[in-house]
Amino acid sequence: MLDFAAIDFETANSERTSVCSLGVVVVRGGKIVDTFYSLIKPEPNYYNYWCQRVHGLGHEDTDGAPIFPQVWAQVEPLIEGLPLVAHNKSFDESCLKAVFRCYQMDYPDYEFHCTCVAAKRKLKQLPNHQLQTVAAYCGYDLRFHHNALADAEACAHIAMQLL
Repeated sequence: MLDFAAIDFETANSERTSVCSLGVVVVRGGKIVDTFYSLIKPEPNYYNYWCQRVHGLGHEDTDGAPIFPQVWAQVEPLIEGLPLVAHNKSFDESCLKAVFRCYQMDYPDYEFHCTCVAAKRKLKQLPNHQLQTVAAYCGYDLRFHHNALADAEACAHIAMQLL
């Protein structure tokens, strides 16, 4: 796969609609050509302890952030016509669908691929198939795990090798 957009969401709580940050990495011709990162005011707007502990974001980061439709208006032209790739696509795809429903936006039925599934199929020798493990195997140093843009970049590097 030479042309795609890697995507990663972080959420504020257990609700899939509570996306609080988004990272996107656009790959064309097998090279990263663009990146996008934004904080997002989550819906519902509360943070649970466990999510906040994972990514370190809280109200002080997102209370002044744009809502999802404003952010997606910037992302949509970047990813137009591209398949989406995520590590554990079931999470990111469900977040995207949920937040589209929440804001009553028409979901364009994006084509999604999963680097975690690809890693499980092709890299059976790894002790696990978590993003940081697979990224390290593929030569990407994921220093800022759970930053949405860093995770999307790791996913893009994995996808360039495995998909």
